[in-house]
Amino acid sequence: MNTEINLWRRGMSSSNPYPDNERPVEAWCDPHNLHVKLADGREVVTPLWWYPRLHSASPADRNKVELMFGGVHWPEVDEDLSIRGMLNGWKYPGVRAPEKAA
Repeated sequence: MNTEINLWRRGMSSSNPYPDNERPVEAWCDPHNLHVKLADGREVVTPLWWYPRLHSASPADRNKVELMFGGVHWPEVDEDLSIRGMLNGWKYPGVRAPEKAA
């Protein structure tokens, strides 16, 4: 569970530990990838299969995204992803790439 969003929901304040250039300004999913545009103009693209809950969610639920200081949150899917994790190539533990069609 994401501590940042939990602190926010409980009314506690905290300083922002994320650099402003890593702040997401837009996020969307296409049928295969998650796209996150950052404040500095970069676009981070990661495959949806890295995130099983997000991958199995409906397109409508994937598009109900909330931007946070250092990541993105999908309330309907109960998924929180950090920009730092995306930049470092972190995927859900144990997940494997889908089999390619022959």
